Amino acid sequence: MESSNRDPITRVDFEIFGKVQRVNFRKYTQSKAKSLNLRGWVKNTSAGTVVGSMEGRSRDVDCMMEWLRTTGSPKSEIVKADFKNAKKLDKHSFSSTAFIIKK
Repeated sequence: MESSNRDPITRVDFEIFGKVQRVNFRKYTQSKAKSLNLRGWVKNTSAGTVVGSMEGRSRDVDCMMEWLRTTGSPKSEIVKADFKNAKKLDKHSFSSTAFIIKK
């Protein structure tokens, strides 16, 4: 289902800093994104952060951004969450409806 004018699609990239690796952060991120019907991906970096990209209804992306800033996985310790390249889309840019964990 595509978005209507009252409920635009938003896409945003993110990077999460802190104790976010080896605490199931990617798995919890994937689960939360699926619960919000977001599309995108998440992966660990060699710098010890977690990065990803998400898109969906603007209110759902906002909810996910708040979750990434403040909650994360139960054992994570989020120090900072950066969001960039936010843009409004007429339709989804990810062909898959899934939110995947990249290696």
